[in-house]
Amino acid sequence: MIDREQALHEEVSACTLCARHLPAGPRPVVQFGSTASILVIGQAPGAKVHASGIPWDDDSGNRLREWTGLSKAEFYDSSRVALVPMGFCYPGKGPSGDLPPRPECAPRWHDRILALLPPDRITLLVGSYAQARYLPQARGRTLTERVRDFAAFGPLLVPLPHPSWRCLGWQKRNPWFESDLLPDLRALVRSRIDS
Repeated sequence: MIDREQALHEEVSACTLCARHLPAGPRPVVQFGSTASILVIGQAPGAKVHASGIPWDDDSGNRLREWTGLSKAEFYDSSRVALVPMGFCYPGKGPSGDLPPRPECAPRWHDRILALLPPDRITLLVGSYAQARYLPQARGRTLTERVRDFAAFGPLLVPLPHPSWRCLGWQKRNPWFESDLLPDLRALVRSRIDS
């Protein structure tokens, strides 16, 4: 298993599939290990993460760790937590923020990486891009509706908003997120980290 895992890491690191579309060039930023019982599927690295090469190494990552109750050491332990964005490279800036994840990435890599992970893992679907791919039954529902109805997706899938600065206003308008969802999320995450 380690040889297969290492080979896949090397393949991902060398990927240049969408290089011509990436203004900052390819730099896949991903973390996974065959025993990771928590999977975080996010959007795509931002400029700061592209520079550091460390997933979620920004304010959004700090907020996500706060939501989950994970320490930095736990979050960056690839034997416990896999961090697999929809696009592995920074897509560049758009008119109102970062561009969407490159569409080539998830179809190329996700199935192969997810096949290495335990089948009973918890998957956190962070933002609408991850939810569009992994919650097809929820198409036509808003992000708020998907997140509010988190229990309907079962104990192994948890839809979350993207933890960027933009979600601060969203959290204020949706106090149930902090009072109802976050305690359940932290308990679920803790049950896997401590097992």
